[in-house]
Parts: sequence; structure tokens; C-alpha cells
Amino acid sequence: MTGSHARANPFRLQAGTGSAHAPASRDADDHLHAVLGPTNTGKTHYAIERMLAHPSGIIGFPLRLLARENYERMVAQKGAARVGLITGEEKIVPPDARWFSCTVEAMPADRDVAFLAVDEIQLCADPERGHIFTSRLLHARGREETLFLGAETMAPLLRRLLPGITIDTRPRLSALTATGAIRLEKLPPRSAIVAFSAAELYAIAELIRTRRGGCAVVMGQMSPRTRNAQVALYQDREVDYLVATDAIGMGLNMDIAHVAFAGLSKFDGMRRRSLTAAEIAQIAGRAGRGARDGTFGTTGRCPPIPEQIIEAVETHQFDPVERLIWRNDALDFTSPRALLASLSVPPPLRGLQASDPASDALTLGALIDEPQVRMFAIGRARTRQLWDVCQIPDFRKIGERSHAQLCARVFTLLVEQRRLPAQWLEEQLRHLDRADGDVDTLMQRLAGIRIWSYIANRENWVSNAPLWQERTRAVEDKVSDALHERLTARFVDRRSAHLIRLLENEDSTPLLSAVQHNGEVIVEGHPVGRMQGFTLHMDTTLPQSDRVTLARAARRAMRTEIPFRVAACCDAPDTAFRFDYGTGEVYWQEAMIARLRPGRDILRPAIETRGDELLDTKQRERVRARLTSAFRHLVERELAPLFRAEAGAAVDRAARGPVHQLMEGAGQTPQGATSPSRLLARLGVRIALGQLFLPALLKPRPARMRALLLAVAEDIRPPDLPPPGAVSVPAEQYPSSLLSRLGWMPCGPVRLRIDMAERLCAELTARGMQSDTALRADFAPWLGVPRKELPAILKALGFRLTSPTPLPAGVYGPSPVWMLARVRPAKPRHNRGASRRARHSPDNAFAALATLFPGGPA
Repeated sequence: MTGSHARANPFRLQAGTGSAHAPASRDADDHLHAVLGPTNTGKTHYAIERMLAHPSGIIGFPLRLLARENYERMVAQKGAARVGLITGEEKIVPPDARWFSCTVEAMPADRDVAFLAVDEIQLCADPERGHIFTSRLLHARGREETLFLGAETMAPLLRRLLPGITIDTRPRLSALTATGAIRLEKLPPRSAIVAFSAAELYAIAELIRTRRGGCAVVMGQMSPRTRNAQVALYQDREVDYLVATDAIGMGLNMDIAHVAFAGLSKFDGMRRRSLTAAEIAQIAGRAGRGARDGTFGTTGRCPPIPEQIIEAVETHQFDPVERLIWRNDALDFTSPRALLASLSVPPPLRGLQASDPASDALTLGALIDEPQVRMFAIGRARTRQLWDVCQIPDFRKIGERSHAQLCARVFTLLVEQRRLPAQWLEEQLRHLDRADGDVDTLMQRLAGIRIWSYIANRENWVSNAPLWQERTRAVEDKVSDALHERLTARFVDRRSAHLIRLLENEDSTPLLSAVQHNGEVIVEGHPVGRMQGFTLHMDTTLPQSDRVTLARAARRAMRTEIPFRVAACCDAPDTAFRFDYGTGEVYWQEAMIARLRPGRDILRPAIETRGDELLDTKQRERVRARLTSAFRHLVERELAPLFRAEAGAAVDRAARGPVHQLMEGAGQTPQGATSPSRLLARLGVRIALGQLFLPALLKPRPARMRALLLAVAEDIRPPDLPPPGAVSVPAEQYPSSLLSRLGWMPCGPVRLRIDMAERLCAELTARGMQSDTALRADFAPWLGVPRKELPAILKALGFRLTSPTPLPAGVYGPSPVWMLARVRPAKPRHNRGASRRARHSPDNAFAALATLFPGGPA
């Protein structure tokens, strides 16, 4: 409630129409009582029960929100026809109303009631609104009983100013304990975080939404409708956190276990100052309800609460209030300047302090300087009317000049037309009757509507006041609902909040989850992502801030789903797994679940599971074993000639060693010192360029598998293989050293497939055994290379070539050709017989080549 609203009441309490210099003194003071104590002592409940026990009564609250809340409590007990609500912006006064819930500023003076109470009477010391509470303290009385509720710090001044008062002090029903600082993301559920600026409040609310699923937001300038809707979010446990201004310190009864201060200073309308110990206690006291204990502390960047303040809050021991704010009630309406002067009369009693100029006095001072206002404000009636207009609350807070201009316009229209024109009122409301805009826009619009609600409740200012009251209420409700929707959309994620609440109890019943046939994961009815393999991929449309929470919920929910997926993987046939020959990755259901890594030998690489954060150790080992088996079967199928050779060599001791070396080389190995046996030839093993190899493994599919195995063993990426059908490729385009181990031998400018090198060597050797031979021209296309590269290729294979001699000048004839020198066997080291036997031995390398290609190339 703002300072300008403190002057909202158009009536004077009957007790205040007498002397302005002393409190009322009459028989009713014999029934003057005060119930003082900290928060959570049941004072308000006691006062309402006392009032409803009398035949009539009025109770004043410091906030419109509280007046509305307690009005609804009274209606529940006595019925709507017998209970009234009076605030500056709302009046519900049934003809038979006997009990009234009001704001302190709007307590009616024209009703004689048996009971009268004022809540939070310590606000008499408030710099902005204190003079209104002081006026009620000194002059407002019930016929049979008057009751003041508030902090115990008021006791000394109450006894001094009201000597006949009876004071009852009450202890707090529960303990209030300091906990120190707690990080925002670590705050316990059912916490209220208190901020002292809108910007800070929004920032905290955004963070709470990110980390904890969302929060309700409460600010003093909200309408009751918006505030109640936000409180319902919290009370109904849709969210576990409340972010609020210090407005929650004034009697908002909610299920709060912990209050966390985001700051220890506030702007009081004049300057930024530190909170007093009593103010901290008033706000912290919202923690705990009934007999349940509460805690308080700090959070965020808030400095620690001083130890002396903590002790004062925990023990409820505070310095007594020494002065009450006071302003003269006996106003002089002979002229605007006389009125302004009467507002500055000094306090009549010790313990009272003159208030600073409030909004209504500042507005009056500004309007006095307006020529048109001075012309109209002549005489007591017009001056009183001008004062009533100056009391229009400045809810918008957009500048004194702007508010003064509005008041001047209202006053001028009232003087000229006696009532505010309906067309003008409609035009003002039309600008506000909109539900678009963000939170700040709607808050500002709501502040403007509250001004027109106040004006509509002045029945002598508008024609057909009930119509305009209903009209402004409808606009306020419309904007209030839109504001609630924006706040909820911005600061609440019901899905995250619901899941977080379930996650708080790790021992709770497993979360309800399902994985649909397309892999979509549903947790507690909320779609959170898609399951691929053993990895949960969060829905990309989810806000980034929610993914940590949802992933945590999904991981816990997957505890029941993962065993089924592990079983499905282990029971799947080999064909269900795809091994990527280019990366060594293993896929199941189009999801990468493992990767090949170097193992104990080339043919048996290790399997490293990936994306398995949801698996435990036993599940991970089961998956790894199944993939190892599937890959073993794939290798045996793709390299079947190699494994057949291994089985066949088991019957020949001489063949076992070379075949074992072939196995270790994945199908190719250096020949070594041992000559191959006849069995090796029958098993398909060939020799070329000092290498044992299996021609069947040079085909594309086996070659691709061998490339993968060799690359995995070296922990490198598999090389690019020459295209199928190629017999030679440019060496510079295929630089990988692994290609030599795959049968693509470096021969000068090219890499030559090893089986082609074998055939070439066999033919050239056979033709060159007797004499020098001209190099055939058709070798180039046979090898798929330019003719000019043949000499370099043959030299790399070990053949000796004679360069062609150019024809003499003037001589014409066929172009000279390269000559292949006669292939001469190496001289034997021992005797010729041994050499001859070696040359004609079937185990001789060239003899083996001649056997393979007896006729040479076509």
C-alpha cells in the first residue's frame, strides 16, 4: 500500500473530529486493549474471533490483499450478506452488513460499531504511512471493545499515550532459527526468497525456474486476484518456492518453512537504508506456521545477517519504538494555502514526530500554483473537494508532475460538470482494457487501473457509480488474469516442478515411464526426449534451462526400462548390429552404442561401449560380450579364406608357422626365412615381393574388413581404399602406410595390387630367362598406368632395363623400345648341383609363380 493511499479515506473517524492535540478520552477507553507479540502468535485470528462475537465490528489491515483475504474468511463464517469489504479501490457493502474488513486508510467513520481493531499497529512509526495508523490509534474506538494488534516494541508508547490500555503479550507458537547462507539452488522446498526490487525479484525467479522448476511471485502492487492466483500455485504445491517482496511480512499466512533474504536493505521512498532488526523479524517470521518451527537466512549475494540481529530475531527482543509519525487531523479548509499550512502543525505530544510531506500534500502544493485550480478552489467546499482529489493514490509512480496533472484534470472536470464525464472515463479505461504485453507492461497497466477503481468508488464523483465500479473491476480482473498467466509462463515449468518434487525423495516409488515404439520417452506423462540405444537424447524443443532437471528425472525413470533394453540388445541377432568400417563405431537400432579399440591381436579388437551412462557395470559387460561375439562372427565371415587356411594348416607342421603369421597380419605377412610348403599353395596362399598373402582377401569386402582391423590395431582412422577393380593407383593419392599391408605395394609412382605384381613378375621372369626382351607396349593398359611410367615401375620391382638408343638423324623407322635385360639366376654359394636343385625345386619362388601363371599374361 502506497503513501498516497494512506489518505484514501474520505471520512473522519468520529473520535477524531474533536481535539487534534490529545487522544480520545471517553468511557470506551475502559475497553481499550492491545495484543502484542511476534509473528505466528495467532493475533489476527484472535481479533477476528473477538469481532465476530460482537454484534458489529470493523477491523483495519495494512494491505488491501489482507483485507480481502480476511473478508473471505469472515464471509465463510457469517455469510456474504452480513460482511462488508471497504478499501480505496473496492467496496462491497451489503445493506445488512454488520462486520467489515477494511484497509486502515479506508476504515469508515460514519458507522457506530461495537468492536474496532487495527492490525500491525507498529506501522505508526512508518515514515510514509505512519500518520494514518497514529490517527487510528489516538482516535478510532469501538463502542464496546477496541483492540490493537502488533509488535511488542509498541508497548512503552502505548502505555504513555493511552494510560488506560490493557496490554496482553503473546509468545510465538513456534521457534525461529537462523541457518546462515544457503545457495539458491540448494534452498529447501517450501522456501520464500525475499527481494527488494523488481529487477532482483525477476532474476531470482528466473534462476529458481531453471534450477527448481519454478516459483510463485508475490508483490505488494499486485491486485488481490493476481496475488491469490500466485499464492494458490504455492499453496497447492504446484511449485515449492515463493519469490516475494517484503509485502509478505504483513500477515500473509502461507505454508513457508524457510525465509531466505536476497538483500538486507531497501529503498523506503526517500533513500536506500538497511533493514532494522524488527523488520527482518517481521519478514523472517513468515517461516513456520502453527506449532511448526521455521528457519531464516540469506541467499545469493546477500551479506551475512549480523550476529546481534540474529540473536534479537531468535529471542524476539527489539528496541522499543520511541516515536510515532503524526500529522494534524484538524485541517483548515478556508483556502488551499490555509489547508497546506494546517498540514504542517507540529505534534502536540511527546513521542509524536511530524511526518514528512506525503503524496497528497505534495500534490496539493503543486496544484496551488496552477492558475485554473486557484480560480476554482475558492471557499471551504471547493477546498475540501480539492483535498479529496489530492488523495487519489499515485499507484503508477511515474512522477509527481504527471500525477498532479491527472488530479488537476479530475478537479477541473468536477468543478465544471459536477461529475466526471462518462465518455472521458471510458476513454481512460479503453487504453487500459488490454491483456497484451509482458509482465512489466501489465503491472504498470494494473497500477493505472487501480487509480480508476479508486475514482469509481467515489460515488459523488461519477454518475452511476455501481456501473463504473463493475467496469473497472472487470478490466482489473482481465489484466490480473493476464498478469498471472504471464508470471506463470515466465517463472513456472509445471513439468519440471512436478518431476523435481518426485525426485526429492530418492526412495519413492519408481517414476512412471514408458518408451514408445518410436523411442519417445514419457516420464510421469511428460515427453522428455527420445531413447536411442542406451542414450537419452533430450527433446531439442525444451528450454535449455529445463534439460538438467528432466534428464535427471528420465535417468531415474529409466531404471526400470534399461534392463529390458539390455535384454533386447543381448538377444538380438548379429544382423541387428551395424559396424561402421570408416569409424569403427557399432550401431544398434540406428544408435551408436560402442566403438572398436585395440585388443590383444589384430583379429580380436576390444569393444568399448559408449553412451552407456544409464547402464551399471554388469549390464555394460553383458552388452560388451554380445557385441564382441557379433563382431567375431562378422570377421570370420568376411575373412573366411583366412580362417579356412588356419584350419587346413593344422595338419602340416611346416604350414602352421606361416599361417599363424598370416593370422597376425590379417591376411598378409612378410615371407621370412622359411620357404612355403606345397600345402600353403593348396590353401590359396601366394608369394609376391617377399610377402605371403591370400588373393581372395584382396576383394572389396575382405579388404574393407582388413583395413578396419589394421586401423583399429594402430588406433588410427581406416585409410581410403582404391576403387573396386583397380589394379594400380597413383601413390601420391594413397599415402597411407597401411595400404602396403593390405596388398597395395609401392612401385615407383604407383601402388600396384600385389596379385598383379605377382603375375607381372612371373611373365617377365619367364620371358627374360633366355635373352634380353623388348618391353611390350601392352603392359601399360594392362596395369592401368601411362606407358611412360612403366620403366620406373619395373625398376621398383627389381628388373634391369636398357634405355632405348635414339635413331640417328635422318634415319626413319620404328621408335626404339626399352629392353628388359636377361634375368640371370644368382650364382650358387656351394655346388652347381645344389644350385640346380634349388632352381628346379617346386618350392622356388619363381617356380611357384610359373606354376600360378604357366602361360603368362594374354
